[in-house]
Amino acid sequence: MAEPGKYAYDRWVDKLGVPVHRGYFVEDVRTVELGYWAEREANSCFIQLNGAEGITEVRITEIPPGQTLRPWTLAIDETMYVASGRGMATVRHGEGPGKSFEFQKNGLFMVPGGYTAELSNMSGTEPARIMSYNYMPLAMTVVDNPGYFINNPNAPAVRTPSADASLYAEAKVQMADQPGGAPRQVWFGNFFPDMKQWDRLVPFKGRGAGGHVVFIRYPESQITNHMSVFPSRTYKKAHRHGPGRAIIIPDGVGFSVMWEEGKEKVIIPWHEGSLFTPPDKWFHQHFNVGAIPARYLAFHPPAQFAGYSEKVEDRRRDQIEYPNEEQWIREKFAAELAAHGGGTSLMPDQAYKDENFEWDYKGE
Repeated sequence: MAEPGKYAYDRWVDKLGVPVHRGYFVEDVRTVELGYWAEREANSCFIQLNGAEGITEVRITEIPPGQTLRPWTLAIDETMYVASGRGMATVRHGEGPGKSFEFQKNGLFMVPGGYTAELSNMSGTEPARIMSYNYMPLAMTVVDNPGYFINNPNAPAVRTPSADASLYAEAKVQMADQPGGAPRQVWFGNFFPDMKQWDRLVPFKGRGAGGHVVFIRYPESQITNHMSVFPSRTYKKAHRHGPGRAIIIPDGVGFSVMWEEGKEKVIIPWHEGSLFTPPDKWFHQHFNVGAIPARYLAFHPPAQFAGYSEKVEDRRRDQIEYPNEEQWIREKFAAELAAHGGGTSLMPDQAYKDENFEWDYKGE
């Protein structure tokens, strides 16, 4: 992995004088340090975690109580997750009337490339924080000029403006193809009001813990998401894939373990508002030590980075089944459960004996 500052995007960010947070994780995006970004006329920070360099951008922007930020136009699609607060967004193309909608904490929406977003804070006492995710580092590899992408009145719209009537309509579900696999249920839309309360989920078979999932796509956009929900005192199977994902926690308490095959493990403690990125080809595994189901919302990189992490004949090498995991994993889980209230694991014994074991999804 290249040293920070090598990429065109990194050289630009480092000149802004705005905090850039690096490493493996951010403990809480709701409290992470910000600094004034003159061009944005707002307090912001950039987050470039190991495994995202040169591919995807995560940025936190704060809206002061009762204020409206300067209109923002990005030439590429950008998803926004509301880490805290509530407000109003108006999104328009050119001089059009635009679409306005209210957002709240844990909301998720997409602003198409070439469209202008105006964000306001509806609270008079509490700031709001927005987490933005986009492919700016990749874009600047092709066009090494941030002025082309930011507030450029000549930037073409990514989507068809004639479709604006349904730009922020209610999301709809349909079956969609997935690379190398059978069709699956996907929700299409540009606005998801509350990912902490989202309950239209399907079983996430094969990944363990009896978890459920929602897959999200934005019409005419390459950015996608999924959110996994899994029960208290259980944990998912270790797996790995390519770089560039950003994972934020809408709800729950737990930890994740990340490691490059044969190397030392990194422990990521998390709770609501925590953010982390699994580096390229690193195994990672998620553990719920709280009393309620845990949720993690993943922002996906472009499709060329989203597949299996390496070309191998046996693709099972990219997921570790429970019977094949290290004993240390179970010991660490038990220790963390004890440290968070003394509960015991709810993992079924059969899961550790049978690679093909699957949870009972009660007729789903």
